[in-house]
Amino acid sequence: MTGMLWRPRAALVTGASSGIGEAFARALPGGTSLLLTGRNLDPLVHLAAELSGTGRRVETVAADLTTEDGLHTVVTRASEFGVDLLVLNAGTGRFGDFLTQSEAALRETVAVNVLAPAVLAHRLLPGMIERARRAGRKGGVIIVSSNTAFAPVPSLATYAASKAFVLSLTQALAAELTAEPVDVLALCPTATRSRFAERAGWGSEIPGAQSPRHVANAALCALGRQRTLVLGPLSGTMLAVPALARAAIAQGIALLVPQR
Repeated sequence: MTGMLWRPRAALVTGASSGIGEAFARALPGGTSLLLTGRNLDPLVHLAAELSGTGRRVETVAADLTTEDGLHTVVTRASEFGVDLLVLNAGTGRFGDFLTQSEAALRETVAVNVLAPAVLAHRLLPGMIERARRAGRKGGVIIVSSNTAFAPVPSLATYAASKAFVLSLTQALAAELTAEPVDVLALCPTATRSRFAERAGWGSEIPGAQSPRHVANAALCALGRQRTLVLGPLSGTMLAVPALARAAIAQGIALLVPQR
């Protein structure tokens, strides 16, 4: 049980091969068809085989979101799939001082964490909104940010900055789409048990990391009920007020600025 306000017919999950993305795929209702994307096809195929069932399509697409070809492939497949929920979860980062990072690593972090969710949302949301209007249903988008979005983080400088970008983008998008049949959620988890620490060069699992299953279930339950969800034993309480304030500011600005 996810406690969702509405059940998606078809969902796109990026970064679905492990961690939070895999947890979203597992947590979505059994009647929701899934389009699972990631760079590595093998884990996606194994997950798809496990989750496939009667009345449910589960398809995979291997795509590199740092490239235009990868973005185009995902957009094309998602449009054909008729998705009504976007879970834009794919993310990457490197641990270490900014000046010790390679330029290739910096470019990859910005491409995956900043450009990919912005481009995918920009290309897919218009069709989703139009389909939702015609069907008299809801659509939704969950963009995965991070606790690190709320402050500069030495040794994760580019990663934290990229997550600040998507937090701001998602909160502004939620305000802009208030009158549309689409729920928008910025998800800001603390450290989570996934392969991020290993891939980032941290070296081991971050102490106190939360379960990906908990993160995914909480986000699906929050969709349509709130616009920003901050998760963490301490940070969830500490950052909840600034998160609410940011969302309120975005809504206030949206009311003051004429629609174009």
